[in-house]
Amino acid sequence: MGTILTLMMLLCLCLTTNSHEAARIIEQQHQQEQEEEERQDFSSKPNWNNNNNNRRVIDVKGGPESVVWVVQLSDLHFSVHNPDRALDFKSIVGPALSMINPSLVLITGDLTDGKSKDLLTMKQNEEEWVEYRNTMEDVIKRSGLDKNIFFDLRGNHDNFGVPAVGGSFDFFSKYSINGQLGRHGNVNSVTLQTSEQKHLFVGFDSTMSFGLRGPTNLFGHPTDQLLAELDLELSQWNSQLIKPVTKISFGHFPLSFSASSNSGKSLKDIFLKHSLSAYLCGHLHTRFGKNLKRHHQSIHHFLSLPKLLQFNIHQMPSGSTVNCSFEAPPVEEFWEWEMGDWRKSRAMRILAIDRGHVSYIEIDFKSGTRNTIVLPTFPLDSRLMSTSSSRRMYECQIMLPSSYDSVRALVFSVSPIVSVMARIFDTLPGNLYLVWESSMTKLVDNTSRGDLYTAPWNYKVFEDPSPDRYWLQIEVTDSLGRSTLTELRPFSINGLNAKLSWTWKEFYIMGCQWAALYNPILWSTLYFIFFILLTPKALLIYSKKQYTFKTFIANKGFINGIAWVLQELCRVPILWYGMLGYLLHLIFLPWFNGQVFSDGKDRAYMTYMGWVVKSSDGRGKHEYVGSPDILVVVLPHLFFVVLPSILVIGFLAAERAIYREYFLLLSGKKEDDFDQGKMSFLLYGYQGIQNSKFHFGKRWIRKLLLVVCLAICWMHFKSCRVLVKAYEMNPLIHFPGYSFSIPLLLAYAVYKSRSI
Repeated sequence: MGTILTLMMLLCLCLTTNSHEAARIIEQQHQQEQEEEERQDFSSKPNWNNNNNNRRVIDVKGGPESVVWVVQLSDLHFSVHNPDRALDFKSIVGPALSMINPSLVLITGDLTDGKSKDLLTMKQNEEEWVEYRNTMEDVIKRSGLDKNIFFDLRGNHDNFGVPAVGGSFDFFSKYSINGQLGRHGNVNSVTLQTSEQKHLFVGFDSTMSFGLRGPTNLFGHPTDQLLAELDLELSQWNSQLIKPVTKISFGHFPLSFSASSNSGKSLKDIFLKHSLSAYLCGHLHTRFGKNLKRHHQSIHHFLSLPKLLQFNIHQMPSGSTVNCSFEAPPVEEFWEWEMGDWRKSRAMRILAIDRGHVSYIEIDFKSGTRNTIVLPTFPLDSRLMSTSSSRRMYECQIMLPSSYDSVRALVFSVSPIVSVMARIFDTLPGNLYLVWESSMTKLVDNTSRGDLYTAPWNYKVFEDPSPDRYWLQIEVTDSLGRSTLTELRPFSINGLNAKLSWTWKEFYIMGCQWAALYNPILWSTLYFIFFILLTPKALLIYSKKQYTFKTFIANKGFINGIAWVLQELCRVPILWYGMLGYLLHLIFLPWFNGQVFSDGKDRAYMTYMGWVVKSSDGRGKHEYVGSPDILVVVLPHLFFVVLPSILVIGFLAAERAIYREYFLLLSGKKEDDFDQGKMSFLLYGYQGIQNSKFHFGKRWIRKLLLVVCLAICWMHFKSCRVLVKAYEMNPLIHFPGYSFSIPLLLAYAVYKSRSI
């Protein structure tokens, strides 16, 4: 009908005006029709853009128009052995989502546990996936939310033992919300659009293409194709400059547990390029600390250090110069916010974007449901804000005045709210001193999605060079008289960040780029082990300088002592060649042969470079699968089994030499060619030779070394037990060299130390 009307209008216009005027009017008519279609599309709730199945647009209806908020959940680990996780999820999350009414719900991986009761066998369990599907259906029904706003991601647990995406063991594609809604791409994006801003959320699946069983399934493995798709999705609104765009990405793995692609590119490169506000992830739970946050910036004057280590949460001080020129490129930075898990912590995160300002609160439901939740949206917490962009926004006066002229907070409650009070404390006197207090009023909207409370203030009063001088707290009282206080949080109007430090465990897990560190650590360790084996042997063969017990007594020192111990090992050929052969076995031969997929068909073998897996057609092989994930097996074995075994065998050989020297000295079978006084320190250890009543003290050094040997064997056999259960192996058939070489060498060293 629209086309017929257009043709009739064109015919009339041709009789009364020239062709150029007609074309202009036709173009105006066409634009009006497009605008009308867009208005009709946006009238639905939510509005989905179906031009690209991986790109969706939700027109956020209702007030407050200046702010949107989403919910993140992570690491649910629904398990047949722990039904309370799903039961608590049903009873808590559904009502909480109904109260919060988010525009999106993001579930960032590890939806199911995939572990046996003893936690050693890791593969897919369809019963857990059915439980996940049923639980989510119940939660969606209780929350009253549209199923389309839920986005779930595959975590490494959801990938245990999955040989191929879309196969019979890929239960994520069958039971997850993304799978049910046809979101089969590795990258999916959704844009929350208000009249003022666009808020782009891009989620991605970076699990390995071959889902190995655990424990060697620990890292994210983004491919070059995935990075290209991610880059494209994050740039989809770059050409549209009408509305500001806030970009947020979400995935399962922290960047410290994400490998680089084959071309050497990383997720960090993509995120810095697009100056994300935040990357939301999970995976690490809370056992390593609650402060698993990391601020990334592009620093060009450092070479390789930031690729390997970051020593604190903030990569560089915030005192750098601000460039206010119009041609200045955007600041390349983003926050990485790992969140606590549902499995044990019962954690939920609410993230809000208020006129481009991103803030969040993490809620602990271990004690049960919450009647009131308060999320301050401005001013931002100075410990967790994007410092460079915030400073530039303030110092260059490019911020919206309306975004600074009030203190704002979202309040979610099951009961009517009676009062909301905002308070600011000054810490300069040395303790908290109340300097500002104001009642906050709710923005009234008949189609409100939630309650935003505001209080006007003079923000310039709180400018200060100290980013943690002023602290904000908000108190909410409901109609039942219940009071809810937010945690005190520092804020900085002028964009300076407050100091926030990692504990050593948090640095170990967030500050170390383990994928990049694996090879340097591996080869440094192997070179060191070869050095301590080969150098003493070379000196023993080619050098006149020999390290013996007598030379150590004559010239005590750590280096002389270690050199003597290692040369004593070289003097026992079976032990020395045995350790050297075992090292060569670890480098050139497979470590073990195991079952890595849930289907129980083809076996694979593992080397220090990764797993070698048969291709699906059986005609070829895929090499180095699961690298650097194998570091959880390789590095502990080298550090806690191989290296200690070499040292303890050397000490057993040295102790044997001491005992022999001392026995010959006391028996008078050798000349006293060195001062007996220098041997006095041995009298305590070997007094049993002189007095048979002291049998307990006889050769106590050897007894101590025997305990160390038992500890090494116990640790090694515990590791072997884990591998046997994880990959369904028989130690005698599938990895005899790996499992028995070290215990046999230690046993022979103990036996050899008995003789003189």
